Amino acid sequence: MAKRSGVLEFAVLGLLQDTPMHGYELRKRLNGVLGTFRAISYGSLYPCLKDLLAKGYIEEAGPPDATAPVLSGRRAKVVYCLTADGKERLAELLDDAGPQAWEDERFGVHLAFFGRTKSEVRMRILQGRSSRLEERLANLRAALGRNRERLDSYTLELQQHGLDSVEREVVWLHELIQHESEETADRGKPASQN
Repeated sequence: MAKRSGVLEFAVLGLLQDTPMHGYELRKRLNGVLGTFRAISYGSLYPCLKDLLAKGYIEEAGPPDATAPVLSGRRAKVVYCLTADGKERLAELLDDAGPQAWEDERFGVHLAFFGRTKSEVRMRILQGRSSRLEERLANLRAALGRNRERLDSYTLELQQHGLDSVEREVVWLHELIQHESEETADRGKPASQN
């Protein structure tokens, strides 16, 4: 659960950097950033917001937003914005290129905010993710080879589907790494050569 709340913290801070928002709008935007398969409930969002308020990373931005949708006759929604400490915390999260940034839970959020991330950090994350998935791919191939005779056709198809998905992601990551390398090389050339 701590890993998921860390991902949610990262995503909330990243979205609030763009503009102050109330919880309803944050939830809609989070579901867009994190994907429809990882829908965020109010039951996980509001404890995260409360925690971020307690840490001083966000604050309530003036009076509640009277234009926000009113759910079940409740009061107007509170608008949240980043504090200076929240901006510093977001910068730390964006600069984090360690192994946790390569994992399934956090990689998608990092990728969503790559436009704000330094090139060398993006490259380390992409390379780390690629390396991690190449290990996973080797393990999946080995397991499938060992267990092929013992699996029924449906389980075998499921295993093959997982293998195909990882293979596609590895190819995609190699393309992103290539593109990032080319972009870095272009930025390093004198203006007359670009």
